[in-house]
Amino acid sequence: MTTTLPVLVVGATGSVGGKVVDELLKRGKNVRALVRPTTDASRLESRGVEIARGDMLDVDSLVAAMNGADAVITTAAGYTRGGKNAHDIDTVGNANLAEAAHRSGIRRFVLTSILTSDQTPHVPHFWHKKVAEDKLEQLGVPFVALRPGAFFDQIASMAGDPVDKGRLIWMGKTTVPLTWVNTSDLAVCLAAAVDAEAADGERIDIGWDRPVSMREVADLMSSRAGKKIRVWAIPSTVTRAAGAVVGPFMPVVKDMAAMFGWFDKGRYVADTRRQEQLFGPVPTAEDAIARFTDELGKARHR
Repeated sequence: MTTTLPVLVVGATGSVGGKVVDELLKRGKNVRALVRPTTDASRLESRGVEIARGDMLDVDSLVAAMNGADAVITTAAGYTRGGKNAHDIDTVGNANLAEAAHRSGIRRFVLTSILTSDQTPHVPHFWHKKVAEDKLEQLGVPFVALRPGAFFDQIASMAGDPVDKGRLIWMGKTTVPLTWVNTSDLAVCLAAAVDAEAADGERIDIGWDRPVSMREVADLMSSRAGKKIRVWAIPSTVTRAAGAVVGPFMPVVKDMAAMFGWFDKGRYVADTRRQEQLFGPVPTAEDAIARFTDELGKARHR
């Protein structure tokens, strides 16, 4: 669809949202970013992005940000951002986005959801995405929800550069295959979803060509890097115990323990057939891991 109306990106100052902005600009889209009043938006402004000041907890500011926009893409997640408002952002904030989209008459709303979110009421940040999908549906907002697997580049580097350190850290069973996605690949799909020929209300799994265990990840990364990379695994029992002890004071720890426990069940697996139909060839595990490993190498030599 050809239009000069902007696409509003919610979460544009975050890791995934920034990549979505890049993709939209590459596609010749005009981009508007929702940015909180106290956040520095100079990098976005320097690239020609229109700034709409607002907050997910203020529905009127969201309506103002959406007025005159063609579509909305949200990558916002309180869980990953942290802070005292994390839970409210993932619950009240997502409901406010749906309400604002309903009031504004947005043509398409693209939600960054989570794979298997509808099966996991015991994993709060997964379930909050399912609730967000349902809210959009209830209000009759024309939406598509992309349900990506685990963010490979973020998890693989959560303890630093795994190639440099020679190890990956994992919390759970290293032999259970699960679906992964590179955040740059997800960003491409999110940008494309604005105009994709998807039906309203579609939930679309996003991942690699097959589920891959952390042990296989380490083997593929070792082969690409020419260096042995081991997996340092923290048993699920330890993670669960930590969640039980610390959970009442730090809910994110309990949430994370529940997530890794779900991974261990072997049911965190995407059906990528619709992804391929809408967005083209699905990345192979070999290609995705090779690209990430090469990016680490370039970063070390800068």
